[in-house]
Amino acid sequence: MDTASAAAGDPRVPSGEGRAHVPGAATDETVAMVAGGTGRHGDGHAARHHAAAPPARRASGRGLLRKLLVPLGIGLGAACGVGYGLVATPEYTATSYVIVVPQDTADSGTAVGFAQAYGRVVGGAAVLAGAQASSHLAVADLRAKVSAQSSPDAPMIAVTGTDSRAGRAARIANAVAKSLADTGNREAAATGVRLLVFSPAAAPSAPSSPSPALSGAVGAAAGGLLAGLVLLVRPRDPRGSQEPYGPPAAPVPGQAQEPAEAAV
Repeated sequence: MDTASAAAGDPRVPSGEGRAHVPGAATDETVAMVAGGTGRHGDGHAARHHAAAPPARRASGRGLLRKLLVPLGIGLGAACGVGYGLVATPEYTATSYVIVVPQDTADSGTAVGFAQAYGRVVGGAAVLAGAQASSHLAVADLRAKVSAQSSPDAPMIAVTGTDSRAGRAARIANAVAKSLADTGNREAAATGVRLLVFSPAAAPSAPSSPSPALSGAVGAAAGGLLAGLVLLVRPRDPRGSQEPYGPPAAPVPGQAQEPAEAAV
């Protein structure tokens, strides 16, 4: 039995003494330190991965919400527009035209000026009072349902009546137009012009209010626009881009073994 074997078998020889040291071979202490370091690093990596998982899920949810916000806005706006078009009361408009004719002492320029002047007094009490009998409506109701518009280059006045019924809208327009002509003709000797109902109003065949399809298209456009504005003005994440939305990079094996090599 040689000296190394005797030393290994002798209990009086301390552990590690008498053994030949082979270069590059790992001792028991080195193996233990490497194993302990690897375990601690693995535990830290798992902890960071679990900590980063909830922010990653939140980021994924926010991204999905941003992608669906505009389609949801368009769909909601279209539904609201169609619903409004279905439940809203339809409105009909009818227009009667009154022409101002110059007399011997007036010219066409004077007629255009009086047409603009008479167009402004269509909603007056004197004109509406004369239309009550034919329209069967009070002055206040007529004022809310009648509008007038005059041309800057033609002696023509357009009197428009609005109502939920087509026939009554035409009746309102014709009653107010006739009352306007009668009111103006009472002063024809002083003004030098006469007013004539040039084209009476007829009952419209379709409502002038938006149809459900048109209301839905307008609602869809408005909903998409609002959703786009929300995306533009949404608050930014205060953590910026420093938040780890994914798992950290894998450690380099050589870096984990440096403490063990230093200890050796």
